[in-house]
Amino acid sequence: MNNHITDSEIQDFIFDKSENRIDITKFILSGSPYIHITIQELAQQISGRIKVKDKLPTWYNTKKIYYPPTINIEQTSSETTAIYKSNLVSGKTLIDLTGGFGIDDYYFSKKLRKVIHCELNKEVSNIAQHNFQVLGVNNIETYTGDGLELLKKHHTVDWIYIDPSRRHDHKGKVFFLEDCLPNVPENINTLFEKSNHILIKTSPLLDINIGIQSLQFVQEIHIVAVHNEVKELLWVLEKGCKEDTLIKAINITKKKTSIFPFTLKEESNIQPQFSLPQKYIYEPNAAILKGGGFSSITKHYKLNKLHINSHLYTSENKIDFPGRSFELLTIIPYQKQSLKKANFSKANITTRNFTETVSQIRKKFKIKDGGDTYLFFTTDVNNNKIVLNCKKTLHYHRF
Repeated sequence: MNNHITDSEIQDFIFDKSENRIDITKFILSGSPYIHITIQELAQQISGRIKVKDKLPTWYNTKKIYYPPTINIEQTSSETTAIYKSNLVSGKTLIDLTGGFGIDDYYFSKKLRKVIHCELNKEVSNIAQHNFQVLGVNNIETYTGDGLELLKKHHTVDWIYIDPSRRHDHKGKVFFLEDCLPNVPENINTLFEKSNHILIKTSPLLDINIGIQSLQFVQEIHIVAVHNEVKELLWVLEKGCKEDTLIKAINITKKKTSIFPFTLKEESNIQPQFSLPQKYIYEPNAAILKGGGFSSITKHYKLNKLHINSHLYTSENKIDFPGRSFELLTIIPYQKQSLKKANFSKANITTRNFTETVSQIRKKFKIKDGGDTYLFFTTDVNNNKIVLNCKKTLHYHRF
């Protein structure tokens, strides 16, 4: 860290340049206006602040925050997801084995008496410690080094939190827990010697069934989406847990938080009802689709499914639904003449259980993106390829 970065004059300079969103590439070529700070150091701070504007508004709006390299900012939780996961823990103590920039620990510290932030990278560890002080947090203890080794020497804690690194020295970016650092499956017994509760954050790309097989005692899996984009999977492990794993599909927006819970056992035992498209069409949010609650949705909301593989739902009556809701206007056979006659020049297109991609369909039928028309290219219960011409309906799904 270069402590000159936190000088008032330098902070004013960084705030001005980042709020004007300058071109960083051109800025680096201009040379540093300050003797004790390189242009690269200034660029890192300006670029970092620009990147966190929407992701970390508390950090963005606080002077003297020090920003780490871009990769650490990209890998960190957003404030929205950090707040959500902080509500999953309780008790007095938590150790974070992979502290990073420290966003999650900042919010954990609001829920527990003491948080231990472990980070292998000395620079990132120092930055996190500095920022905790700037933000007025005094119950986070920072440790530079291997968090797993520190845990082995430590007494028990209420919670262990791990966000395994998804980059491997030889394999590059990886999506299996065994390839991440630390290797949680390999060290699971050691972890459970120190705590009965473990919270793990993983990439949305990790397969849920594979993750359950790799870990032990998975009590809950929280699939956290923000504005219908899945951001992370949260694995809640409880020592000795024998219950069926509970899946919670979460979608957080500015107006509401939608939560759809189901168990894997329940999902496998439900036989969904199928029908041809009715008056209303429903598309589950991204978290439910990731979780695979395709049959549970039909039971909970008393809906029919269009096809075993289509993951679109239908009913004669409008319902409050965790996803997108549409009123069906017409059903069009997937035939060139039928679509030509319908004359869709502009539409929002979605494919579900269909042989062609959205880009192929747009090119084939010369349909531009946008407008108020919504077209679903899908397959019905009779295995016929159809196009559902819909208009969006307003709905207010409440938590």
